[in-house]
Amino acid sequence: MAMANFMDRAASAASRVLTNFKASAFEDRLAAQVIGVSFDGAAVQSREGRASLDMIIRLLSRLYPTIALQPLDAKAKDHVPVLEFLANSINPEIELAKTRKAVKVSVVVGSSPSRIKCPTFFIGSDGWRAKLSSRGLVGSGNSKNPFGAGAASCFAAANVFRTVFADQLEQGDADELIDLSMLTYAQGTPDSGPGLEGTDIGETHLVGLGAIGNGAIWALARTASLKGSLRLVDDEEVDLSNLQRYVLAGQCDVGSPKVDLARAALADTALEASAHCAKWGVYVSDRNDWMFERVAVALDNAPDRIAVQGALPKWIVNAWTQELDLGVSRHGFDDGRACLACLYLPHGKIKDEDEKIAEELKMPEAQQEIRDLLQTNRPVDVGFVERVAKAFNIPSEALKEFVGQSVRSFHQRAICGGIVMRLTDGAQPVRAVVPMSFQSALAGIMLAADLVKHASGLLNLRTTSTRINLLRPLASHLHDPKAKDTSGRCICADEDY
Repeated sequence: MAMANFMDRAASAASRVLTNFKASAFEDRLAAQVIGVSFDGAAVQSREGRASLDMIIRLLSRLYPTIALQPLDAKAKDHVPVLEFLANSINPEIELAKTRKAVKVSVVVGSSPSRIKCPTFFIGSDGWRAKLSSRGLVGSGNSKNPFGAGAASCFAAANVFRTVFADQLEQGDADELIDLSMLTYAQGTPDSGPGLEGTDIGETHLVGLGAIGNGAIWALARTASLKGSLRLVDDEEVDLSNLQRYVLAGQCDVGSPKVDLARAALADTALEASAHCAKWGVYVSDRNDWMFERVAVALDNAPDRIAVQGALPKWIVNAWTQELDLGVSRHGFDDGRACLACLYLPHGKIKDEDEKIAEELKMPEAQQEIRDLLQTNRPVDVGFVERVAKAFNIPSEALKEFVGQSVRSFHQRAICGGIVMRLTDGAQPVRAVVPMSFQSALAGIMLAADLVKHASGLLNLRTTSTRINLLRPLASHLHDPKAKDTSGRCICADEDY
């Protein structure tokens, strides 16, 4: 058994939400856990059950070094190799335990009772409905709608995390019962909702294929008979640290363009998926056609989101993760409600990239030097790396691997990637928001759900945004109306708009 080789990034994410965080104690606690996943033939034979199993393994394998796969009957046993292969593709050093006695927390998918005495979360779905119970079985439907099934796994992974780290979370009690409609985001909906067969998404753009984009592609790839054209836009490659929360990515995907990873995941669908390895602005310029019917936004910063709104799409759905919550917002062109830019207008002075990097490298006096490195793309040298190590009081040898890389890559890998945080045992926390995998995955599933609802005419929500906090029990009211910006600065206040 061994921690995943991207554990520094996972620790960075956990450090943002756990109190009294120390990297060594965090890893020690993970090493002491065995997370059980029990399932039966009923789960394996249902489409929704298989989807839940797939997602829960993708989530748990990114954090916990030991998982116990526990088939409850012969048909379930036949599915074990599929799940083992998936877990090993994410963390080749993961231990897939065979014993039941050591299991500390368990997730159950199917219609058979668990044989383990420990905190247990039973999950299932019925079309649009995501179900979780800490009391007893819930079962899985057989529709080709993955939204309830995927969301249920995200709720389960969140509850496992809250159980394991209960003493370091405020209001982190486990959920007793969830029955949430991903169609309306209301609890207690009595039916599974309408089917999705034959939905045509027309020409849709998905901008950003990071952690949220991965969750969206996972869901779209499992949605019944989707038709249309999906333009995938992202200019980056998969980095090893991304495996902490990119649910589609495995070890073999490191170094591959994110658009290729997404397109491969959609290969067996009826969607016409095209990969565009470019930033949004470059893509729009090269496209020479500013008619955008529907755009799904999975970007991670405000300027890029505002740039998408600047292209004036007819309709936008946007998903985000923050330190404590995640959500999705919907924006029709000139519908009288907040546009996407309204939600992300800057307030006060915004720090430039060179200033932020200088601060986070603890070398504010080197801001001009860092600005020059960014502008010229010159690599950092031994002296620069040694100065950073001295600023953090860590051995310079630990950072020597970054000599010859760009300052942006050095900052991303050493600081945002969590290496410095580990070397200081959490004394130097990561400032950037790094979500947990279950947060990003649920945001992506919600993004895809609202996209499909809009294309099929099922989106009847009048509120602009919906948000969920997975670090505490699910709230009863999830909608969060957003008012239009009234300062007159937003693009939607322009007369020509």
